[in-house]
Parts: sequence; C-alpha cells; structure tokens
Amino acid sequence: MISTDAVPEHKFRNVVSGFLQRDGIVIGWTLAIKVLLFFFGAVAYQVLENKPVQGMHGVLQLWNRWDAPAYQHLAQFGYQMTGEFKTWFYPLFPWVVRSFAYLSGDYMVAAFVVSGIALIVAAILLRRVVELDFASDVALRSVWFFLIFPTAYFLHIGYTESLFLSLALGSIFAARRQWWWLAGLLGALSCMTRANGIILIPTLAVEAAHQYFSQRKLRWQWLWIALVPLGFGVYLLINWSVAGDPFAFLHLRKQLFYASTTWPWVGVRDLIGHLGQDPSQAALIGTQELIFTVIGFVCTVVAWIKLRPLYGMWMTGNWLLATSVTYCASMPRYTLTLFPVFILFALLAANRFWNAVITVWSLLFLAFFSSLFAWGHWAY
Repeated sequence: MISTDAVPEHKFRNVVSGFLQRDGIVIGWTLAIKVLLFFFGAVAYQVLENKPVQGMHGVLQLWNRWDAPAYQHLAQFGYQMTGEFKTWFYPLFPWVVRSFAYLSGDYMVAAFVVSGIALIVAAILLRRVVELDFASDVALRSVWFFLIFPTAYFLHIGYTESLFLSLALGSIFAARRQWWWLAGLLGALSCMTRANGIILIPTLAVEAAHQYFSQRKLRWQWLWIALVPLGFGVYLLINWSVAGDPFAFLHLRKQLFYASTTWPWVGVRDLIGHLGQDPSQAALIGTQELIFTVIGFVCTVVAWIKLRPLYGMWMTGNWLLATSVTYCASMPRYTLTLFPVFILFALLAANRFWNAVITVWSLLFLAFFSSLFAWGHWAY
C-alpha cells in the first residue's frame, strides 16, 4: 500500500512518464515520415525522370534544390561583395550549417542534419505549447497535421523552416512559462533566421498584456522582449557591412523579384489573375496559392476567437507580411509558419469526418508537391 506522503511523488512520476512517452511518439512520427518522404521522392524521381538515384547522397541531392544550395554557399564562403544574393538571406541558418560542416565535412549533409534536429525540437515544442491549453490528444493531432502538411517536406531539407519554427515556438513556450529572458533570446535568434521573426515583438507583447489582465500584476521581466529586435539589428548590420546600406535587402527584393510592399488585396488580386493562364500555372500559382492564402486568412480570424490572443497576433502578423507584396508567392510554404493553423485543424478533427478529410487532403498534396520538388520542378 502506498503511503499518503508517497502519492504526490508517484503522480509526478506518472505525469513525467506520460509527458516523455508523448514526446517519443512525436519523435517517432518525425523520423518515420522523414524516411518515407525521402524514399517516396527517390521513387518518384526514378519514375518521372527515368534515371537511377545513386545511394543516400543521391537521395539527398534530389532535395537540394532552389534556395538550399545558396544557403550552403553562404555557409561555406560567407557574405561577399559579389553575387546577387549577397545580403538577401538571413545569417543564422548558414552559420549553424557551417558549424555542423566542420564535423561532417559536407555542407549539404550538414544542412540536412541541422534541419532534421531542428524539426524534432519544433515538433516537441509544438506539442508542449498546445498542451498548455488543450488535452494531450489535441496536442498530438496538432503535431500530426504539422508533419503531414502539404508543404511539410520543407521541414526536412536545407531550408530555414525547421530552425525558424523551433526558435519561434521555443520563444512562445518560454513566454507562456514566464521565462521571459529565454523568450527574448530565442526571439532574437529567430529574427536572425527569417524576416517574420520580427512578428514575435507584437506577439510576445500581446502575451504580456494577456498575463497582466489575467493576474493584474506588472512584471519587469517583460522588458526582455526588447531583445527580439536585436536579432534583426544583426541582419541590418550585415547588410550595411556588405552592401553599404542597412536596408539593401529591400532594394534586392525589388531588383531580383520585382516585388515591393503594398496592400494585401494587390497580391491576392494578382493570384486571381493567374487563374486564367495555362493549366499548369493556373493550378500551381493560381489555385493552390489562392487556396492557402484563404486558409491562412480564415484561420487567422478563427484564431482570435478560439485561441489565446498571442496566436491571433502571430497569425495576423505573418499573414499580412506574406500577402502585403506586389504579388503573393510561396503561400503554401509560408503557411507552415502559421502553426496555430494546426491547432485549429486538431480541434476540428475531433470530429472523425473532418479528421479523415484533413488527413487525406494533407497526404495527397504532400505526395503531389514533394514529387514535383524532388523531380526538379518549382513547388513553392
């Protein structure tokens, strides 16, 4: 018979055991999906291109496309005065890749390792963040929909999505646990990874306001939020050092992509215009971009109603940042950073019908988009 004094310790052990068990499930899902995705990509490439894939290095090479080699070049050679992408990319991901390349001796392999580790961290943090407000089954479903999202292949390859989400989720989790120094530090690092890290400033401020109105107590620790823009300051200093202008990245965006900041409806109107082009353009740039733009908008509105205010702020800031351009591009990929979408999917999927619909939609388009990407076609 367990004594009364031993009961709290016994319950604590059960809680910790269940916590770690759920983390184990998340890690298992992440690794299993990675293996299946890379295997599927190799098979798709061999069938579509009618060429063999040589070994594991050849499999990784299938996914080393578009922006990924540019990050590896930056990791290997640093920012240079020449080259069209000299200050376009944010520094933290290539810096971390360079550190891992010292061990592996291969920058491409290092990029995959960095993304792989960061994805495991991001998946665990997403589960833990969701479990602060909802039951464990909702948290696990959120991670499931995150891992099988139609553009989730970007989480496994040499892109910034995994590292950025691990840092952003870590910052938000730390703020929820009132570890504000850590929230500010991780927020600064996220600002050194992607432009939308800057959205953590209003997001953390909204969380601080929510805690104040809930507890009616001011905390000086909220001042740690001021660390977040320092990460963006590092990026501005790099622009200044390399190009002589802290805002050179804005000029590059206009020069390379003919894009500038404008109202969201301008970019959305451009997407609608693509619906009348040839079938391939209409489907990938018109229909799919528009679908994910609408998903982001609808979920942003619902997040303010159903979720904690900081999630509504994160959704609003990121959606506006992605759409307030001359033309919207890569919205299916950018939607990955709108992680409250997966919480809303998980809540909706409490109904078995919607669980099946969301799962099948996700898996079908994950297979479709990833096969295009591995084949060498642009897929966001």
